[in-house]
Amino acid sequence: MTFTFASNYINHHQIPLCDALYRRLGADFTFVQTMPMEQERIDMGWNADAHRLPYVKCLYEEESECRRRIMRSDVALLGWTEREDLAGERLASGKPTLRVSERLYREGQWRMLSPRGLRAKYREHVRYRRQNVCMLCAGAYAASDFHLISAYPGKLFRWGYFTSLRTYGEEEFAAMKPQDGALHIVWAGRFIPLKHPEYAVRLAKTLRAKGYDFFVHMLGDGEMERTLRQEVNDLGLKEHFRFYGYTPPEKVRDVMEQCHIHLFTSNHLEGWGAVVNEGMNSGCVEVVSAQAGAAPYLIRHGENGLVYPGSRYGEMESLVLELFAHWERYAHMGRAAYETIRDVWNADRAADELLRFAGGLTDGKILPAKEGPLSAAPVISPRGMYRAMTEHRL
Repeated sequence: MTFTFASNYINHHQIPLCDALYRRLGADFTFVQTMPMEQERIDMGWNADAHRLPYVKCLYEEESECRRRIMRSDVALLGWTEREDLAGERLASGKPTLRVSERLYREGQWRMLSPRGLRAKYREHVRYRRQNVCMLCAGAYAASDFHLISAYPGKLFRWGYFTSLRTYGEEEFAAMKPQDGALHIVWAGRFIPLKHPEYAVRLAKTLRAKGYDFFVHMLGDGEMERTLRQEVNDLGLKEHFRFYGYTPPEKVRDVMEQCHIHLFTSNHLEGWGAVVNEGMNSGCVEVVSAQAGAAPYLIRHGENGLVYPGSRYGEMESLVLELFAHWERYAHMGRAAYETIRDVWNADRAADELLRFAGGLTDGKILPAKEGPLSAAPVISPRGMYRAMTEHRL
């Protein structure tokens, strides 16, 4: 099978999957990078040096060759190319095609009421509803958005991002977390309003007031960092915090391995949230906002992590206080989180399912997986998602 994945640029969120596809297909797999990476992303450590990867070709350097590969591949996967002509040419051919997208209406589904927006969505998605094309939903809220506009009926499937997998032996895993009596909390991401890093500081103030032994690791940088550092100092919490500044992905994982709890506090503007994958892989007990796209696909509330609704700080704080009060009751969720990534939500599993599914498409068949990547994506409204998670209807 020849398989081509076209997207804006290769980065550390895409490489594990692409490496897995290349191991299986060799020269029959191509990643087409359609644009150079923005300097802002490079400054954040996203630059993957596309030219060192044997399967990457750049559209802006070899346009005719890249177009040829997209058109002639048995199956093509089309992501965020910012080149509608590429998608249109492939889709017009009628050849088996997969598309991948985060949600359409992050700011609210009311935005679908725009006549101009609906016309654009028709041109980009709806008119292909009866063709041999399926949508991979990179986040649990995408399926509802596409369902609203009547796109890809019966052809919406779970997908996401697949970070580098680390595996541990039984003894290694058991000894990985500190046993000094303190619970270590990690927060990782950009210090910007949508990610609510200030929740970690508010939480620390409460934990200290209740006399708990804890330490908070803050990884990342951004516009809010200086203010939060000052607040920690003003509250006398400095002995409970370490601010790492910008931290490379591998170092983030090293720190996560030494932490018991991972806080992920982003709001509805977070399309996926790959640090959730990383925290779970590191054996952390996850406390995650249900609004993040990854949460409904990765977290089984009360089994391999905990979720709270919306941007409700109080609900998040209550979950963490429950963990501190009854740690022995909940510590097993870190192991369950690790197993979810090790066994289901990882790049090798995703690559196997992707190629199996693609093979079905070439025969005119749609063959969903039973669970995890490429399983049918449930259509649940954003308002109903938290309840569906807590009732285990996903």
